[in-house]
Amino acid sequence: MADDAKNEAAFSFLGWFVALIVLADQAAKVWAVVYLKPRHTLEVIPGFFHLSYVENPGAAWGMLAGRQVFLIGFSVLTLLFLIWKRRALFGSVPFGRWIFALLSGGILGNLVDRIRVNYVIDYLDFFHGAYHFPAFNIADSAICVATFSLVLFQIIDDLRKKR
Repeated sequence: MADDAKNEAAFSFLGWFVALIVLADQAAKVWAVVYLKPRHTLEVIPGFFHLSYVENPGAAWGMLAGRQVFLIGFSVLTLLFLIWKRRALFGSVPFGRWIFALLSGGILGNLVDRIRVNYVIDYLDFFHGAYHFPAFNIADSAICVATFSLVLFQIIDDLRKKR
């Protein structure tokens, strides 16, 4: 009984964490529309970092541009799969619940954009010399941190098991 209450409290807290990621992402995107869209770009660190308003009609690096119905469906199915398999995917991984929450919050943040405006709003824009990394947002960052963490912790766990 105590374990059920503990799990329910943890799940509730993680729900708030997911909501916080989505709200922070959406608030930053509203700021980007209001402040950056008229200016298009704001140079923060010359030659390295700009805040730039970008409408991305696709997925990462603009792939599948204009395929919003597919991308919305894929996002929804991915979320449902992650919820269904959360114990198997994240249960034994250190910080697995947090990784699940980051991933879910990131997917939801971009899903809101796809449904609301038919594209994803990006604004974090990095350069290095002639190299320009595609612009991204808080939701993208959450997805990347979660994915990297999941892979890293699984590698560490595999190495421990081999010893």
